[in-house]
Amino acid sequence: MVIDHINYAVTDVDGDHTLIAGDDLIQSDVILGSKKIEAPVLFRGIGHTANPSNSLVLKVLSASPSAYSANPKTKLASPPSLTGSAISLVSVMQARNNARVLISGSLDLFSNLFSNRFLKSGVQKAGSKKRHERAGNEQFVTETSKWVFHERGHLKAINVKHHKVGETNEPGMYRINDDLEYSVEIYEWSGTSWKPYVADDVQLQFFMMSPYVLKTMSTDKKGLYSTSFKVPDVYGVFQFKVEYQRLGYTGLSFTKQIPVRPYRHNEYERFITSAYPYYTASFSTMGAFFIFSFVYLYHK
Repeated sequence: MVIDHINYAVTDVDGDHTLIAGDDLIQSDVILGSKKIEAPVLFRGIGHTANPSNSLVLKVLSASPSAYSANPKTKLASPPSLTGSAISLVSVMQARNNARVLISGSLDLFSNLFSNRFLKSGVQKAGSKKRHERAGNEQFVTETSKWVFHERGHLKAINVKHHKVGETNEPGMYRINDDLEYSVEIYEWSGTSWKPYVADDVQLQFFMMSPYVLKTMSTDKKGLYSTSFKVPDVYGVFQFKVEYQRLGYTGLSFTKQIPVRPYRHNEYERFITSAYPYYTASFSTMGAFFIFSFVYLYHK
C-alpha cells in the first residue's frame, strides 16, 4: 500500500498513515473540469508507476515526494522500490484509437465511504490548518468519469474542403505554383451537443515523403479552420494531412491525396526572365556569324 507520514488525512485513526490526502492533480481542465478541486482527494490502496516515455498514459493524481509503497503490517527490511512522485495513485490512458481507460489502486476512492464519512468532522490534511467540509473524491470521480466516457474532450472533423483561390469546386489535380485554399470544421462534444472547438494550434501539412508546406490554420471561432498557400514547385502525389494531438483531447488524423502536375508545354511564358542570358547568347552568336560571313566574303 501507499504510505505517507507527512501528507496523510488527520482523520485517519488507524495510525499507519495509509489514508492519503492527495492534491497533486494534473493541470488539465479537459480531464478534471474547469472548476478547481479545492479539497484533498482521499486515497487508500496500492500505487503504480507509469513510463515517462509513454505519451499515451497521463498521471492524474500523483503521490507526494514523501510517499512510498510498502506493507504497513510488516517491517521494512530494505528500501522500498517505489517512492516519491514516481508513484501514481490514479492514471488515465488514451489509446491510439482514442479508447480511454482509468487505472486506480483504490476501490474506496470511488465509494460513498470517503465522500460521506467525514461530513461531520470535515477533512484536513496533515500540516495544514485549513479544514474542508468534505473530501474532493466526489468531484474528482465525477469529472474523470466524464472524460473517460467521452462526455468531454471528444473532437470530430467534418467538411474537409480544398480548391483553387477564387473557385469553389474541388479539382482532381493541381498545377505547380497554384494558389489554393484548404478548410475543415472541428467540433467538440460538450456532453449534450457539438460545439465549435476553438484553438490556435491546428496545423496543415502539404506532404510528399516530408512536409513541403506547414501552415497554422486560422479560425473564425465558429468551428471553421482555414488557410491558403501556394503549391510548391515540385510535382508528384501530395497529401493534405492534419494530425492534431492535444492533452486530454481525442486525436484527429485525416488525409486527402491529390496529384500535382508540372506546366504543360503551352502554359509556360513566351519569354522566361531566367532564360534571358541564353536568349542573348543565341542572338549574339547569330549576329557574330553574320558579321563574320560578310567580312569573309567581301573583304579584299
